[in-house]
Amino acid sequence: MATYITKEGLKKLEEELKELKTTKRQEIAARLRKAISFGDLSENFDYHNAKEEQEMLERKIIEIGEKIHTSEVVGKSTGNGAVQIGSNVELKDGTENITYTIVTALEADPMSGKISVESPIGSALLLKKKGDKVKIETPNGSIDYLVVKIS
Repeated sequence: MATYITKEGLKKLEEELKELKTTKRQEIAARLRKAISFGDLSENFDYHNAKEEQEMLERKIIEIGEKIHTSEVVGKSTGNGAVQIGSNVELKDGTENITYTIVTALEADPMSGKISVESPIGSALLLKKKGDKVKIETPNGSIDYLVVKIS
């Protein structure tokens, strides 16, 4: 089954994978060499700790590699002006404006304004157009928004 991701999200995963395969692997290999140089490995905490980190690193490399392999790049639609994955959406709630970027679940980072298309806000905004009114249910009650701009 494909995992949907934006072009930017895929690039980020590829950069992370490259970092793990090069820099992080080299750092752990250096730690292992140093720990081995101390001799007796049976009671060598540094050696066992580095081996555990190496195993976790290799699992993470495999996991990210699989995500990249099974990902399908999606992005903004240029045809109908509706909110899509990759859209920047400016909303007005009566007094203030707020902007969100609609992204996939893999890329979501609400603190930086990137919300998942699968979140309540993201799914409510999907396919809306400029001028549409949207009611979004939150734990604190519902909020009415006006879609001001989509880019």
